[in-house]
Amino acid sequence: MMGNRDFAFRTEAMKPKAAGATLARLWTRFRAHTPVLLTIAGLIVLSTYLQVTIPNLLGQAVDCYLTPATINALAANVPGAPATPAAPGPTCWFIHIDPSANTTNYAVGLTKLVMVIVVMYVASSLLTGLQFYLMNSTGYYVLRGLRIEVFEHIHRLSLGYFTKHEAGDVMSRITNDADTIQQAIGFPLVSVVQGSLLIAWIAYDMISDSPIYALVSLSIVPLMYAATSWYSERAREAYRKVRSRVGDVNANLQENLSAVREAQAFNREGQNIQTFSESNAASRDASIEAVAYTSALQPTLEALGYVSIALVAGVGALVLLRGTHLPGTAMSFGLIITFIAYVQRFNQPVSQISIMWTNLQSAVAGGERIFGFLDTEPDLQDLPDARAMPPIVGRVVFDHVWAGYEPGQPVLRDISLVAEPGQTIAIVGPTGSGKTTTINLIPRFWDVTSGAVTIDGIDVRDVTAASLRAQIGIVLQDSFLFSESVLNNIRYGRPDATDEECLAAARLARADTFIERLPNGYNTLLGERGSGLSQGQRQLLAIARAALANPRILILDEATSSVDTRTERLIQKALEELLHGRTSFVIAHRLSTIRHADQVIAIKDGQIVERGTHDELLRARGFYYNLYMSQFRRDLEFAAVVGAS
Repeated sequence: MMGNRDFAFRTEAMKPKAAGATLARLWTRFRAHTPVLLTIAGLIVLSTYLQVTIPNLLGQAVDCYLTPATINALAANVPGAPATPAAPGPTCWFIHIDPSANTTNYAVGLTKLVMVIVVMYVASSLLTGLQFYLMNSTGYYVLRGLRIEVFEHIHRLSLGYFTKHEAGDVMSRITNDADTIQQAIGFPLVSVVQGSLLIAWIAYDMISDSPIYALVSLSIVPLMYAATSWYSERAREAYRKVRSRVGDVNANLQENLSAVREAQAFNREGQNIQTFSESNAASRDASIEAVAYTSALQPTLEALGYVSIALVAGVGALVLLRGTHLPGTAMSFGLIITFIAYVQRFNQPVSQISIMWTNLQSAVAGGERIFGFLDTEPDLQDLPDARAMPPIVGRVVFDHVWAGYEPGQPVLRDISLVAEPGQTIAIVGPTGSGKTTTINLIPRFWDVTSGAVTIDGIDVRDVTAASLRAQIGIVLQDSFLFSESVLNNIRYGRPDATDEECLAAARLARADTFIERLPNGYNTLLGERGSGLSQGQRQLLAIARAALANPRILILDEATSSVDTRTERLIQKALEELLHGRTSFVIAHRLSTIRHADQVIAIKDGQIVERGTHDELLRARGFYYNLYMSQFRRDLEFAAVVGAS
């Protein structure tokens, strides 16, 4: 089993994928929430404006109010004229000049400016919180829709998919992988969008204030981009491994939970624990590798950010101390403060986007697995012009049928048989002869590779699977019961059935006697897979479920092979009523239960070797006779041993 898992892991984790295509497919899920997204976009623009304006106001506080040279220049302005510095610089807010006294009230203006800066900081925080709420709530709606889409696709896939893929790995896509996507499509996505806008806006303002100084300030950006690209690519590869390994852990866990009884019976607890430990260790190692790349990016960008601030401060101070100017720039202490604030603001979203983008690789890996699952085409699909199956009369024909699960490896070879309406067809043969494959072709769980299966003259491939299966009832050897009440488990056969109809089906199946002895009768809640009930009781409920559905064709796949003789007789009585008037196909483990079948089909190595009634085949003393007598002798030997003991 581990070899298969390792092969699946290598196949899925290593194949190249386009992160942009995955993110684009995720984004299409947001189209239904366009009004909310437009609101968030408006909040992002407003919040970004506030964050870009604050550094400019900090520079004003220095140049317009705290630098003596600027104050003196302002005092020399003509009374009543707009207050501006002597040299080109930032526009000054709230400078108030008294024309009569030719004085300027700097304290009042500075107080107002500080209050505006505080209000902008508070407003920016509130807007960020509102964005967080709106985007995360929208993300949860998208996540819900994505999970439903995956769940619906699970029910569309053919049985062949689930014979090759473990249930735990499929479950991981709707739980763990979906959770990683939520980590990306919520507030982190807003942070990336807002950060990108903030970077562009700050860069524009920096270039507007001083192109040369802006080039100095942004000279480290190429190094930041290179570091982000290198780390994010390796993080994405690592997160692909993580998602596949998590699926492996879930598959291992689900398998062991289902096989607890077998593990205890064969003393395999230690081996199973060791296997799970190895699977868990592989998941741990993959996670550590991914975290290593993610963690290394933050200090790298932070160090480059400090280098950028040092360049801005160093170049600005050098120019200011020498009393020179950069081309097209009036250098001032306030401008240096403004650019340092710009660089800090610039580096912050760069760092955030880089970290978010690296973490986004986990979501991309989860999205790749989910979309890869959604892109899986069912092996069996309705034809474009498929019609609904009309009410079935019950004539079933196998016309030179060949079938198999793998190309070039047929399981059934040239099977031909006819079941008239109301007949019971028994199918017998050794294990692996093709009995179950034969009956699986009727409800079209599998398709023939050659020949045809028709019902009332209609090829089952020409009608919709849902309309076909709605008129076919199936009772398996180990029927599945849900963690629901007994009544709801019976009603599973026909959801719109009344309580009275469910009770009538239980009586027909001879299940009413044991149900009434349960603590809460028909309202008793069952455990997982019907735990708490015997195998025979579970089979009686499955028969009641099939009886409630009232199918025209009934399939019984070794329905009595796992019950005791007394319960078998009880089930046989229930089946006699259920089979009456229906076309039935019965796979029998105990040949004594098919004596009254209208036709017995003996299959060996995928071919029909004998056919006839029970008595006819016994008189022929062929394959069926030998099969029957070998089982009869085993029963006699068993009875003798029991009698002797």
